[in-house]
Amino acid sequence: MNSILVPRETRPGETRVPMLPESVRKLAGLGARLRVETGIGRSLYIEDAEYAEAGAEVVTDLAAAMAEADLVLRLNKPAGPEGLRPGSLHLSFLDPFVDLENVRRFAAAGVSAVSMEMIPRSTIAQKMDALSSQASLAGYSAVIAACARLQRSLPMMMTPAGTLAPCRVFVIGAGVAGLQAIATAKRLGARVEAFDTRPVVEEQVQSLGAKFLKIDLGETGQTAGGYAKELSDAQLEIQREAMGKAVARANIVITTAKLFGRPAPRLLTAAQVAAMRPGSVVVDMATAGGGNVEGSRPDEDRVVGGVTIIGDTNLEGRVPYDASQMYGSNLANFVEHFWNKADRVFELRRDDEILAGALITHAGEVVHPLIKEKVG
Repeated sequence: MNSILVPRETRPGETRVPMLPESVRKLAGLGARLRVETGIGRSLYIEDAEYAEAGAEVVTDLAAAMAEADLVLRLNKPAGPEGLRPGSLHLSFLDPFVDLENVRRFAAAGVSAVSMEMIPRSTIAQKMDALSSQASLAGYSAVIAACARLQRSLPMMMTPAGTLAPCRVFVIGAGVAGLQAIATAKRLGARVEAFDTRPVVEEQVQSLGAKFLKIDLGETGQTAGGYAKELSDAQLEIQREAMGKAVARANIVITTAKLFGRPAPRLLTAAQVAAMRPGSVVVDMATAGGGNVEGSRPDEDRVVGGVTIIGDTNLEGRVPYDASQMYGSNLANFVEHFWNKADRVFELRRDDEILAGALITHAGEVVHPLIKEKVG
């Protein structure tokens, strides 16, 4: 029987938790010895008793529990294996392309580390795709955050005192986060325009009631995983110039372009922000990777020339209960996929396409080809 441990989150300002009692109940039903650290649900006002009722043992000695665990399930990356024994498995967001030192620590400790960012975007892996589940909520929260700072209402209103025109929202990037931002803004009554370098998403944008801005960038397309390909400097300049009018007439601009393992592309210049009307709002969803907007700062709200630039790196954390529910489900689905119910153990099947894409370290080595190349 495997022992599974779910510690509480320690990242400053984190409002999410790695797992809610409902996902704990699912894992306990597999026959695992499931343990959670005391206070795991504190930020969501969930008592330890609810986790215990779901089938978990609540532990107070984290170090001892870590030393005994076969699997450790977390949300944010820790500072290395933190006392895990060789042969155990760690599962969380790891930022493996950037935090190479942490990757080296896991390898040196002989811990098998799985990165939730690296879960393949395939049909079979959809229910484990934490990047998508969190991005969807981040796209929703980006619109709500912008509305909270905007000095206007979004929908058209016809009143005895006069008619209020609908606000204009411009979304740059129509991936998971962008499509959810489009859908949310439309539900709130805004007039929405969107752009993406992948022409294939035009139909999805239009199906949500938004206008698709067409810009001829030459050859673009998407990766095998469905992500937008990186543009050349010349293509980025063409894109910025063509988007200028849409940015200037928008009350809210939301940028969603992230490049996993690489700096985010610069989409809006300071001059374009300055051309927006005072009182407008820009939400830069890529500040953790350097930002899409010149002048944005991670986890800061800045007012530049009367335009508010929101740089929240944890927009999904603004709806922590739902984000925790979805992430915990992603974790539970991953474990269940590799679970041998007869022997009540997790089977590290290296030939499985999901594990092949997400396993970073194993048996004292960095095993993911792309990360191994960067570690050297």
